[in-house]
Amino acid sequence: MTERREGEQTLAFDPADSDGPSVAFIGRIRTPWQPGDAPGNVAGARKRVAEEGGSFLIELADGYQPGIKDFTVGQHIIVLYWMDQARRDLIVQTPRHADAPRGVFSLRSPNRPNPIAMSTVEILSLELEAGVIGIDALDCFDGTPVVDLKPWIATIDAPVG
Repeated sequence: MTERREGEQTLAFDPADSDGPSVAFIGRIRTPWQPGDAPGNVAGARKRVAEEGGSFLIELADGYQPGIKDFTVGQHIIVLYWMDQARRDLIVQTPRHADAPRGVFSLRSPNRPNPIAMSTVEILSLELEAGVIGIDALDCFDGTPVVDLKPWIATIDAPVG
């Protein structure tokens, strides 16, 4: 049985059993992280990279290489990735950093009905023909599937305020 902290609630069904739309993974993320040693978010990953170093790559699956032809080194991109080892049944969680249980949609936890994560990263290197993108950091386990890549555009993505 999976650990449950005080105050947590699970769904009465498994979202993975849904017959909804499917997602095609376009590649895999390469990181130094394994279960038990990954940072909790991309800011933590960047801090550990500054202290320990590390290599981070997005390796596209065959056929997707032309999709990155207009990316450039130094550009920021949004990476959407599937946290394939996360729990999908929690709807209320008790995070270690919070003083009370919280609804899953108010958290950035990977444990959610659809374990889609999102981070904005900087492109450090590009191998266009091979479909390999070197990036500054990510907080996921090595081999995590990539759902999509999008350019980060300041006039669209920066909060107005």
